[in-house]
Amino acid sequence: MPEPTYLRLRYIDWLRGFASLGMIEAHCYDSWLSPSYRAGWFFGTSQFSGTYPAPLFVFLSGIAAALLADHMRRKGVPTNEIAARMIRRGALIFGLGMIFRMQEYILGLPKSPWTDLLRVDVLNMFGISIASMGVVCWLARTRAKTMIFAAAAAAAIALATPPLWTTWRPSWLPWYLESYINGVHIYGVPQPWLFPLFPWMGFAFAGLAIGFVLTSEWGTPRPSRVLLLLAAAGTALFGLSIWLNLCRVRLYAVHDYWHTSPNFFLARLGVLLVMLLGGYAWCRWGPARAGFSPIAQLGQTSLLVYWVHTEFVYGKLSILPKHKQTIATASLGLVVICIAMLLVSMARTRWKGRGAEVFARLFQNGMGIARRAPGPAIEG
Repeated sequence: MPEPTYLRLRYIDWLRGFASLGMIEAHCYDSWLSPSYRAGWFFGTSQFSGTYPAPLFVFLSGIAAALLADHMRRKGVPTNEIAARMIRRGALIFGLGMIFRMQEYILGLPKSPWTDLLRVDVLNMFGISIASMGVVCWLARTRAKTMIFAAAAAAAIALATPPLWTTWRPSWLPWYLESYINGVHIYGVPQPWLFPLFPWMGFAFAGLAIGFVLTSEWGTPRPSRVLLLLAAAGTALFGLSIWLNLCRVRLYAVHDYWHTSPNFFLARLGVLLVMLLGGYAWCRWGPARAGFSPIAQLGQTSLLVYWVHTEFVYGKLSILPKHKQTIATASLGLVVICIAMLLVSMARTRWKGRGAEVFARLFQNGMGIARRAPGPAIEG
């Protein structure tokens, strides 16, 4: 069957929304559950499901960048302008990340330390990654070269991560710069809960390479077949990761499979490729194939959802007292947050780009009220 072109974007939105749900779920239980409920299997399972959103978000940003570049190239936009647009987009997101850090610092006063202003976070990493992908597109010029460069960059980042976290740490840099390399922040050792460029940027370049496979002359008319092959390759990568980890030969002085090992990068990448097929199949043949999809709606505004829900889960505006809830009350709060974020997302989609229209209506209504208002009484 001929496959609608909108599916190329719809399943990306759906996967973003799926990642948003996992992110919200993990954050809610982490913030709200009392200590007595954090030691059981439920909390561990809830946090395990929160391990896929971050790599999925970064991976999809690379695919989205490839789709944008392909769309602009088909319209005849020069490569320099495509790269410049991606670099500007990356700079914008980096700037938003700094604003977000400022917001968190102000709302956390007087407890928040000033060092949090310079902490590397997911938006900072996103911005630098997108700008770097723009540079690669500018250097490579063609789709095939960009795909090769992106794949090479992803492999280089994965291979360089272990020493940059351990034996080759750039400790001569100020902590706020080294933190972008390995997430050391102010703690003296890299922190796995932060989002440094190594290894996270590698997922963006892997997504860029996969995106150009999907937009290739062979891949564009047959996405189902391409995604099936990519899922098979992902399964093979996952198996290769397990086999390499079981081997006694170690390439690095410090082996940390769950945080820095290239083997774990391969395993995560394999899972992402399988999830890519799953998201496409769900939108192509599943319930999301037609009509309104709440998950896809969340994915269309994933940045806004991330920004807003953080304050209502972790911040002073938390809808429930933190670290004091049972599983039942925390689950109820999770449902409330998800519904609220869906409504916020729908409002954002409806009014996107209509700020001038809204302002004009408010101005006209205000002028109408002023004209209808009775004038002041004149005493004579």
